[in-house]
Amino acid sequence: MPVIPELNDTAFYTNFTKKLKSLNSAQYPAKVPQTVDRSLLFTVGLALDSCSTCVNGTRAAAAINNVSFVMPTVALLQAHYKNISGVYTTDFPDNPPTPFNYTGTPPKNLMTSKGTKLTKLAYNSSVQLVLQDTSVLTVENHPVHLHGFNFFIVGRGFGNYNPKTDPASFNLVDPPERNTVGVPTGGWTALRFFADNPGVWFMHCHLEVHTTWGLKMAFVVENGKGPNQSLLPPPKDLPQC
Repeated sequence: MPVIPELNDTAFYTNFTKKLKSLNSAQYPAKVPQTVDRSLLFTVGLALDSCSTCVNGTRAAAAINNVSFVMPTVALLQAHYKNISGVYTTDFPDNPPTPFNYTGTPPKNLMTSKGTKLTKLAYNSSVQLVLQDTSVLTVENHPVHLHGFNFFIVGRGFGNYNPKTDPASFNLVDPPERNTVGVPTGGWTALRFFADNPGVWFMHCHLEVHTTWGLKMAFVVENGKGPNQSLLPPPKDLPQC
């Protein structure tokens, strides 16, 4: 049998993932955004939610940028396409509302906010998204999945992401291209992609319990110019509720 690394062998895992590259050849080019139109920092982790019928009046929750996502009763894509108001808002925070030592001592207030908030992106804009793990309640590795896009994993690190020094180590030549990435325990992962797919697209933790607790959000990508850059209408035989 092969020698398998220990479950807590972080050094082995880190060294292995650093070796993952894209081909970046003429046949398979790596079209990594070299400049950034929109820079986002999202904290991902656990939190507490108020619950009048629970022990101590709280229950476990999960959040991105301290927003625990509330599923709407009307489909987000339907609301976007038909301009239905009151279903969602586009004020999801670009950065954590209350900065703290994300991988150190947790903040005194462990309560999360709730809402159906989305981030609006201009068509074909270049996006940099840094996913930062937090130490609220506990630290975990979160496998985060983005619908509608592939992204390039341009950087990883441990501790708190430093926007002044960490980008110097980014791989903008041949980083791996994926649609799911693990946010390391007590660390961060940096992604880049072009928002070239109009519509509404979920991003969520692939741990089902965390998703149901609210560790998810959605991007609404605006139309570009012309029909080839615009959201398609629903099919004529779309089943009605």
